[in-house]
Amino acid sequence: MRLRELSIDDIESLAVGAWVLGTGGGGNPYLPLLNMRALYKDGHRVQLMHSVDLADDDLVGTVANMGAPLVGQERLTDSLTLAKAVMRMEAHLGKHFRALMSMEIGGANGVRPFMAAAHLKRPVVDSDTMGRAYPEAQMTSVAVGGLTPYPLTAVDVRGFESIVHKVPTWKWTERVARKICVEYGSVAATCQPPRTGAEVKKWGIHGTTTKAINIGRAVREAQRRHDDPVAAILSVEPGKLLFKGKVLDVARRVTEGYLRGVVRFDGLDEYRGSAAHINFQNEWIVAYRDGQTLAMTPDLICVLDTVSGEAVGSETVRYGQRVTIIALPPPAVFLTPKGLDHVGPRAFGYDLDFRSVFSS
Repeated sequence: MRLRELSIDDIESLAVGAWVLGTGGGGNPYLPLLNMRALYKDGHRVQLMHSVDLADDDLVGTVANMGAPLVGQERLTDSLTLAKAVMRMEAHLGKHFRALMSMEIGGANGVRPFMAAAHLKRPVVDSDTMGRAYPEAQMTSVAVGGLTPYPLTAVDVRGFESIVHKVPTWKWTERVARKICVEYGSVAATCQPPRTGAEVKKWGIHGTTTKAINIGRAVREAQRRHDDPVAAILSVEPGKLLFKGKVLDVARRVTEGYLRGVVRFDGLDEYRGSAAHINFQNEWIVAYRDGQTLAMTPDLICVLDTVSGEAVGSETVRYGQRVTIIALPPPAVFLTPKGLDHVGPRAFGYDLDFRSVFSS
């Protein structure tokens, strides 16, 4: 079995790259990064494993925080709470997880499984179920695959613990868990429905932790060399530049456990005289330029600080920021008709036919 021990430099790069892949959501990884720095200082270490090394009957715990990113900035992430969500799932199943995995590589949730893994001494699989961040439980590769949507555990730092034992569909997983999350205060540590090794190998989106580390490493190296960090991202990922500008206005609100709103931009450089705006539900969902659709989910819409190359989230974007908007290609599973049913623009209430910025 191939296990790769991650250095603290790997974790630093992971946080930067996961924030880019978060497409505005998944939560700012800074607080989980602080947790990982403290855990490493105390002697903890984490390991990354490839999905092919899972036995078909191994069980894998899928870890994520649920809730509104803005609330996650106010209520600090706790590594033991994440570990407790995993332990409650194991107790409920009466079985032991061979490894853990990210539900979504995007944002803070790309780092959080390692926080639990540090305490539980389990490896983390180099895969996730989104290849980015999405706001709802049914917006995953395993939901597209029709895998079992239960059970789910939700834990709060104050000691609240809930189990969603059985539901008929993934949308019901989302509805019931979201109600629990809202009652907790719009943030909860969760262990999502468990997966077998065979299911992870068939339906996981693979290599995403390594991808995030590589993106983060490219950004950090460009920063050290005073090179263009956005260009550095586009040198390691097949992305496309969409817009450059500054933030003119942000309107956002927390409703039903989500952060929803719109951010508006005024064009700069070769985009001067042009205007853009992005609608978001935790993540950037649909982007417009001069009244015309510019990009839409499942393409990854990434808003980056023009100077640092680091991602700007829906909870951190603010007036006056200079930003560059790029698109990255989505996982293939979401480009199928069923995948688009789960994560395409109509899944978010937009009467739009999906057209990728990467289509010829």
